[in-house]
Amino acid sequence: MVSLPARAIDSKRAAMVRTEPLDFTRATMVSRLESELFDVVIVGGGITGTYAALDAARRGLRVAVIEKDDFASGTSSKSSKMVHGGLRYIEQGNLRLVRHSLLERQRLRRNASHLVHRLPFLFPVLSQDGVFDPRLAAGFEALLWTYDLAGGWREGILHQKLSAAEVLSHCPTFKQDRLKFGLMYFDARVDDARLTLTVARTAAHLGAVTLNHATVTDLRREHGRIGGVEVDLGDRSVSVRARCVVMATGSWLRDWNGALPDADVPPIRPAKGVHIAVPWQKIRNDCTVTIPVPGRSRRATITRWGDHALLGTTDDDYTGDLNAVYCTAEERDFLIDGARTALNTDLDADDVVGSIGGTRPLIAQPGGKTVDAKRNHEIRVDADGLVTVVGGKLTTARHMGEQTVDAVQRVLGVRGRSHTVKQYLLGAAGYDAESTTATGGLAAHLGERYGNESHFVADIIESNPEMAEPLVTGMPNATGEAVYAIRHEMAGTVADILERRTRSRLFARDASLQAAAQVAQLLVTEGAVSEAQAAEQLRQYNASVADEVATLNTDIKQEAYI
Repeated sequence: MVSLPARAIDSKRAAMVRTEPLDFTRATMVSRLESELFDVVIVGGGITGTYAALDAARRGLRVAVIEKDDFASGTSSKSSKMVHGGLRYIEQGNLRLVRHSLLERQRLRRNASHLVHRLPFLFPVLSQDGVFDPRLAAGFEALLWTYDLAGGWREGILHQKLSAAEVLSHCPTFKQDRLKFGLMYFDARVDDARLTLTVARTAAHLGAVTLNHATVTDLRREHGRIGGVEVDLGDRSVSVRARCVVMATGSWLRDWNGALPDADVPPIRPAKGVHIAVPWQKIRNDCTVTIPVPGRSRRATITRWGDHALLGTTDDDYTGDLNAVYCTAEERDFLIDGARTALNTDLDADDVVGSIGGTRPLIAQPGGKTVDAKRNHEIRVDADGLVTVVGGKLTTARHMGEQTVDAVQRVLGVRGRSHTVKQYLLGAAGYDAESTTATGGLAAHLGERYGNESHFVADIIESNPEMAEPLVTGMPNATGEAVYAIRHEMAGTVADILERRTRSRLFARDASLQAAAQVAQLLVTEGAVSEAQAAEQLRQYNASVADEVATLNTDIKQEAYI
């Protein structure tokens, strides 16, 4: 009998599997920030900044990433949550971006397999008033073949032409009278906030300092060169030494870019996009459905998220306060009208259980429609060593991070190759998403959020019966997940937990408001904040929800939510 040799252990994969929770705490990060000399400090804790930090740490650079609010609190938690190539970019003639995006999509599918999941997209072809004229359907299918050949094939399945009956099997609320057939292709989706947080934690695992709720107030220059940053920690300010600084603040570059007056600053044109969440029962789709919007050339999408459906998005110029972007009543009605035109549904404004509004940091001059502006990114290096990265999209964040660190190395005068193409994110190495999802229940819920780190959360849930109780009515998150977020995910505010660690505000806004006091008390019990700080956070959360509701429903008084 011949014995087969044991399979060699993948040391890189093994190094990404932890036997105890990561020391990802504010105290540890602040201590390091105050005492260390960094090769590079990255300003901005969105997906671009955190991926640049991960890449820099993987190359052995001493790196810190600093975020003024919470990881992903800006654009990176308010996207359409799609990891995709972008069919529209083929229509724009930007095939290069599509090919690269599809390649990056598959890298994320591998490196974050617990977070990034396959998502079918369905285009119904209607006899009239559809997404496109039925006479163009053949041309659109040719576009899908181009998409498949550009890299869509990497998903292991090509686009399909569906009969009217098959279309209805995926979304039975479609109006049948004008439905001819459908076209389905495949991309992926992700909880954008959790992906960004996971990238930040992975960067910390590899040695980076990653800190939220810390505001960079100024850049330090010594002898005409970047020398560090001034940081407001809330209770005090510190000077952080660094040989290079990266501005990765997205749309906020419009208001402060840190560059010298004579620097060639790229034109930042924020484009607003909104989404609304409604009960899934009103739609009953099992894939992302693309629908026409009356009177608009832009199409909208409806994606299932658990017991809810997410409708979006808009694409318009935004010149207002970047820290207070909300969906308006007009934008809400725009999306609802699109759904009611395409579907047999009585969906109305009262069905909206939550909403988000964010901005895309487009690099574009004024004029024309923002929807037509290219989603390319730009990296600029100033004479004083300041590096700026802006533009791009969620799907290509890893590559943007790689190119940003390439620029940083040129400033530092060092060489080093990126290693993030096959870099697992924490929770993904060796994780079998399909087998875990098949188990259902708590294991599946935790698996698609924490991957192979789920047992750390399960330990907390099992330690106390109260930890197994729902955190927010109608949401699947257990109270123990909030405790884990405080202890091991640097959640320091009520909003951190309800808006980004659990997404409760988006999918159960009013119920999250009812749970906010309990969350504030958990923060106190865990020693994250004082009673006075918790009370102020609770006030701020209530006020923010009131602002959202007042903007979304102009006929509802704010006082009802305060």
